[in-house]
Amino acid sequence: MVVGGWWLVVVKGMLMKVLGRAMAALAVVLLSTGLAAQAPKLDGQWQGTLEVGKSLRIVIVIATNAAGGGYTSTFYSIDQSPNGIAASTTVQGNTVRIAVTAAGITFDGKLSPDGNSIAGNFLQGATPLPFTLVRATKETAFALPTALRPMAADAPMAFEVATVKPSNPTQPGIGITMRGPDIITINTPLSYLISFVYGLHPRQIIGGPSWMESEKFDITGRPQVPGVPNVTQFRALLRTLIEDRFKLTTQTDKRSLPAYALVLGGQDTKLLKNDTNPNGPPGIGFKAPGVMVVANDTMGEVAGGLQNNVMDRPVIDRTGLQGRFDFTLSWTPDESQFRGMGLQIPPPPADAKLPGLFTAIQEQLGLRLESVNAPVEVIVIDRVERPSEN
Repeated sequence: MVVGGWWLVVVKGMLMKVLGRAMAALAVVLLSTGLAAQAPKLDGQWQGTLEVGKSLRIVIVIATNAAGGGYTSTFYSIDQSPNGIAASTTVQGNTVRIAVTAAGITFDGKLSPDGNSIAGNFLQGATPLPFTLVRATKETAFALPTALRPMAADAPMAFEVATVKPSNPTQPGIGITMRGPDIITINTPLSYLISFVYGLHPRQIIGGPSWMESEKFDITGRPQVPGVPNVTQFRALLRTLIEDRFKLTTQTDKRSLPAYALVLGGQDTKLLKNDTNPNGPPGIGFKAPGVMVVANDTMGEVAGGLQNNVMDRPVIDRTGLQGRFDFTLSWTPDESQFRGMGLQIPPPPADAKLPGLFTAIQEQLGLRLESVNAPVEVIVIDRVERPSEN
């Protein structure tokens, strides 16, 4: 290359014309090599609108990690929640992958030649959706919402306003979540709500009329005190509401019941610990039957999520693991599972690509589910009524 440089300075006349084309080609190669060696600069706010039957504004804030190299990223769905979620951003050539492990989201795209857009597919569930992120400017940037602070530890467990109404029978799904300052349930039978607020399996609820399982309700409540409740406050708020609006009274007892114990599968687990937000709200959701997404949950909460939604008996945490974890667990469900969510699962096909739950838990998490008989707490329904009108 040094010789080539001298040619450009010294050689004259026809020789310059002959070698000029070769040197120009060499310069292009060198320039291309230099560009390829430089990683694209992704720092800044990237945004786009995702169409999922309604429009959701998505924002990814990316910054160079000065300490360890690579990038640190935060994901926002600003029409759903004011709080960001930690994400990872990796780049190989012009291919960009953004993963939000806590929400089971991946985005794979190609960076445009000008470095100002990334076009690809957004995946949360079984079906990828076309999606494009555009580098925002000061003029175009979506305003990020102000994140809610944690709810005060001494806040009253009461709602400023709450509505309880029968669900639309054509509405699919079931869920308990937060949207902004509001606590929301969708398509929830009272038996499911009782399981959630008391942390019990439906088999641990004794008595009560049949409509507790057959009739479903949508609930929206705004707590008297602003802020994000922790899981204990979240349960206490909903418990106050259903005890008030459904006139629910209970008593507790202990009985020996068939159960599952969640235990360590060996000396090493395969779990990713979440140390970023120990006081943040936990989340357990299902992208589909057999795809469970866990975000910022303890093992006790994981056991509760399995027993309330998936398993046909109570689940007890005997792992001894401390802290909070993020993971996605994928398996082929069978007909005994997801009755807590009101689903009828067909028998698994003979050619299923994913293993059953018991195998998946061991292979993917390094844990096991053991069948046991154990004394467990039950609640006995003394009184319950259909909810009062709003």
